[in-house]
Amino acid sequence: MIVRSLSGRSPRIRLPRGAVDSQMHMYLPGFPARDGGPPLPGGALPDAGQYRSLMTWLGIDRVIITQGNAHQRDNANLVACLREMGSTARGVAVIDGGTSEKELDALADAGVVGARIMDLPGGAVGLDHLEAVDARAAARGWMVAVQFDGSNIEAHEDRLGKLKSRWVLDHHGKFFGGVSPQSPQVNALRRLLDAGNCWFKFAGVYESSRSGPPDYEDVAAVARDIAAHAPERIVWGTNWPHNLARTTQDYPNDADLTDTVLGWLPDDDARRLALVDNPERLFGLPAYS
Repeated sequence: MIVRSLSGRSPRIRLPRGAVDSQMHMYLPGFPARDGGPPLPGGALPDAGQYRSLMTWLGIDRVIITQGNAHQRDNANLVACLREMGSTARGVAVIDGGTSEKELDALADAGVVGARIMDLPGGAVGLDHLEAVDARAAARGWMVAVQFDGSNIEAHEDRLGKLKSRWVLDHHGKFFGGVSPQSPQVNALRRLLDAGNCWFKFAGVYESSRSGPPDYEDVAAVARDIAAHAPERIVWGTNWPHNLARTTQDYPNDADLTDTVLGWLPDDDARRLALVDNPERLFGLPAYS
């Protein structure tokens, strides 16, 4: 049994008005896990009510709901979540080259603004579908969220550099092999960012850090370097409900994690970019009012 904290001391770093959580998952009753993916998260279902409590606690105003691996290519839960959250939410769905135009229309009408590539165990659509998904996304003005073992980014750089859509490299790049700001993989990341249609997402630091909490210094070093190199290309997400945590003891404190990760940005201006201006551009969101 896992119990998620949904309140506590506020983050020391105050989120700017209009802050966007660019990475999280949500699950509503009545949508079972699909074959090929992981089970639904344990404990009380991390639904809209729980997430609204998190928004209040941390100071989040808007959210991007990403299709969870548990539901594979069935986007019904995502659509229901977007309906439940209303105008504060947009979605990133799972599609492929065979997804019908009728389904794409329905997803767009529901608030979907992006498509997901997840080339790790449990992912529904991997890098073998990259170009097909990019073509469908580009035709609709959607973005693409791309996640894989960033240790191999050099092997994929040419393909990534040819993407037509706006796209984001997820989860701090997930450099499972370990990198420093001087590593060739980080040089490849800089080149992709410099192309003008690539963003870098600060989310899920614990999934690839080798040095671990509380400082995650290995990931922090790269994050600080990339934030200095391309401040207009950073977005941030909570990665709630932290699906890799299996026990209450393993569950991160979201206020502490927010302070740690946003502390890698140098000042309030950089945080305003990462939490408001940059996600508005990446996801095609209206200016906050």
